[in-house]
Amino acid sequence: MQYISHYQSPLGDILLAADEIGLTGLWFQGQKYFALYLDQEHEEKEVPVLEQTKKWLDVYFSGREPDFTVPFHFIGTDFQNQVWEILAAIPYGQTTTYGEIAKQLAAKRGLKRMSAQAVGGAVGHNEISILVPCHRVVGANGSLTGYAGGIDKKVALLKLEGAYKEEYFVPKHSTAP
Repeated sequence: MQYISHYQSPLGDILLAADEIGLTGLWFQGQKYFALYLDQEHEEKEVPVLEQTKKWLDVYFSGREPDFTVPFHFIGTDFQNQVWEILAAIPYGQTTTYGEIAKQLAAKRGLKRMSAQAVGGAVGHNEISILVPCHRVVGANGSLTGYAGGIDKKVALLKLEGAYKEEYFVPKHSTAP
């Protein structure tokens, strides 16, 4: 059974979802792939992991790095889950590229190389925004693409963390999946 709750962030309404294992979803209202893997039958209820997530978000949106973690329950393919685990390890206030994630994943899988575009597809389908920080992934040339919550939110999150760089830009034609 999945449980849901709502959180009002400075960037808009957020829907949270969790099950007995951990947080399964965090979506900005109306974002691309909104609640894609949310069970049809779910219950609105304040369970401990959702309360913990709200406390984490309160600390985060106050401009500080939270000093505690929330348990996750990734619901995706093995490939997606591996990408999301790498995302979860990107340090607060830092960024990486799709290509760097592809290199890490290729090494982990014993492969010579991995497609950065395939990684981008998995990053774009991340169900747990902010806590699994897909906003910290940028193009190798500094392009800001692929954030399901919207590029404006990606920029705001990077600025909140002090990770935004002047060379970052929004491309005229999105390459997002």
